Amino acid sequence: MFGDMMGMMGKLKETQKRVEETKKRLDTVLIDETSNDSKLKVTLTANRTIKTIEIDDTLLLDKEQLEDYLILTLNKAIEKATQVNEAELAAVAKEGMPNIPGMDMFK
Repeated sequence: MFGDMMGMMGKLKETQKRVEETKKRLDTVLIDETSNDSKLKVTLTANRTIKTIEIDDTLLLDKEQLEDYLILTLNKAIEKATQVNEAELAAVAKEGMPNIPGMDMFK
């Protein structure tokens, strides 16, 4: 029993290390999102850090329109990045979880 606990603790520490490595790797995974008419393009990491914003000059003429474009496009990009982030971290966590009876939360 004690040996099993030590083995589980070791596996949990290894999983924690792999989760941290995955988080660092997600800083290099880029998500691009473009408005429907391609006047605005944003790029962010899978950890949801904005890297670039490209704005067509025509959007600079209308502040309200630009704000709307930014909100819509950034929200879509953040949603995509969140999906990638959560899927990657869940896969690492599920793979590394020890088989504890009654703790099958990742099925």
